[in-house]
Amino acid sequence: MMCRVIVGVMFAAVIVQSAPLARAEGGLPVLPAQRAVVRAGDEAPNFQLRDMNGRVVALSDLRGKVVLLNFWATWCGPCRIEMPAMERLYRAYSRKDFEILAVSTDPQGAAVTRPFQQEHRLTFPILHDSDFRVGLAYGARTLPMTFMVDRRGIVRQQIFGARDWEAPEAHQLIEMLMKS
Repeated sequence: MMCRVIVGVMFAAVIVQSAPLARAEGGLPVLPAQRAVVRAGDEAPNFQLRDMNGRVVALSDLRGKVVLLNFWATWCGPCRIEMPAMERLYRAYSRKDFEILAVSTDPQGAAVTRPFQQEHRLTFPILHDSDFRVGLAYGARTLPMTFMVDRRGIVRQQIFGARDWEAPEAHQLIEMLMKS
C-alpha cells in the first residue's frame, strides 16, 4: 500500500516560493521535479534535519551503521500501519549496528508527530522535513518510501509502500547489510 504524494505538488510549490532554486550549469534553475532520483547503488545524499527535540541529525553521522531511512506522514494510512512493526524492528537490533530515521513530511512538524509518537510509543528518531527538501532530493514521490543504506552510506534498496518490517525478509535484508 502507498499514499500518493499528490500533496507533494503542493510541497514543491512551497519549495519554489520559499527556497532558492538549485542552479544547473549556465545558471538555469533546476525545478524540484527535475532533480535526480536516488537509486540502489547511489551514495545516499547527506542531509541535516531536526529531531523532535530540536537536535540536528545528519545522515553522515551514522556511517558505520545500517540505516532504514523512511519518508512518511501522519496523514498517510499505510505509513501509520507500518510504524508499530518498524518500532519492533528497531528494538530487535543494537544501536551500534542499526538505526531508523523516520523522516516526517508533515508541514506542521512536531505539533502532529509528537502526539503520534506518544500514542504509538515510538522510540526511533523522528526527523522533520516539513518543506520536503530532503524528500525531493531522494525522489520520494509516494509515501511511505524507504531507502536501506549500508554501513558505507550506499543505498542498497529503494522500497515503495508499506512493508511488514517484522517479516523474515526484512530481518534477512538488515542482517545481510550488517555483514557487508
